[in-house]
Amino acid sequence: MSTQTRRSIMLTAAAASLAFAATGAAAEPVNLGVSIPAATHSFMGGINYWANQAKKDLEAKHKDLKITIRTAANATEQANQLQDLSTVNKINALVVFPFESAALTRPVANVKAKGAYVTVVDRGLTDTSAQDAYVAGDNTAFGRIPAEYIVKTLGGKGNVVALRGIPTTLDTERMDAFNAVLKVHPDVKLLDAKFANWNRDDAYKVTQDFLTRFKEIDAFWAADDDMAFGAMRAIEQAGRKDIKVIFGGAGAKDMVKLIIDAKDPRIQANVSYSPKFIYDAVKLTAEARLKGEKLPATTIIPSVLIDKANAKDFYFPDSPF
Repeated sequence: MSTQTRRSIMLTAAAASLAFAATGAAAEPVNLGVSIPAATHSFMGGINYWANQAKKDLEAKHKDLKITIRTAANATEQANQLQDLSTVNKINALVVFPFESAALTRPVANVKAKGAYVTVVDRGLTDTSAQDAYVAGDNTAFGRIPAEYIVKTLGGKGNVVALRGIPTTLDTERMDAFNAVLKVHPDVKLLDAKFANWNRDDAYKVTQDFLTRFKEIDAFWAADDDMAFGAMRAIEQAGRKDIKVIFGGAGAKDMVKLIIDAKDPRIQANVSYSPKFIYDAVKLTAEARLKGEKLPATTIIPSVLIDKANAKDFYFPDSPF
């Protein structure tokens, strides 16, 4: 073999190697853990549905991808599962929807410290150095849009109560955005805001308390449709006729159907926040890691007003949420 031929072969091999690396195909197989709360209410039912759909679709498409999903009933269980995913399943990438922000920050940081690439979804951590990427809906818009709608509908004057989720960064973002709107409309007064844990039964109990303490309420903001339905049950049982607006959130199919049917004058709008973002987060993370790439530090999926004009675009009757 001539020197020129050997040089040509070497140059061809080097070029192929560089092309192989450039496509990211040289990256290691991805063992991806997905850690999410259990389906304790319908939104989380949607999260579980879309996480499992992502596993099905992506494992069928990528032979070098394995996805392990763990669901937790509380923060302590999720922390233990994260440790197992790291030490037993030996994951090298993680998509985590924290049960609570503060309680899960250290457990997630421990997984990252062992070399896993970490994408946090929706409920942010209290220390962002524990993550590589963050994917969520627009929680600022989620709080701002209901406040703007309530102010407009009430004509800039009235009494409002709010049902919050659980203590997380996203709940704080929503409440801060809601309050920021009311701050410039001082005649719309927030009588109280209490945590109802994104749960129908808890929202029912909190609403009973509101109805007992406040004799005149013009609007309810429930930062989740499950809580809105719990509030509606308490309002109906109390026979209260003073409430003019009930504004939930996240676009549950039953709530969107109420907007489409226009049978309840108190319910004419909602704000989008689809649980499908867990699918998007898993897909983005898995495919980036298969290429040896990183995600942008933050990916925000827009939240928009749902009303009679566009409600059909947000109605998915076959979805669990």
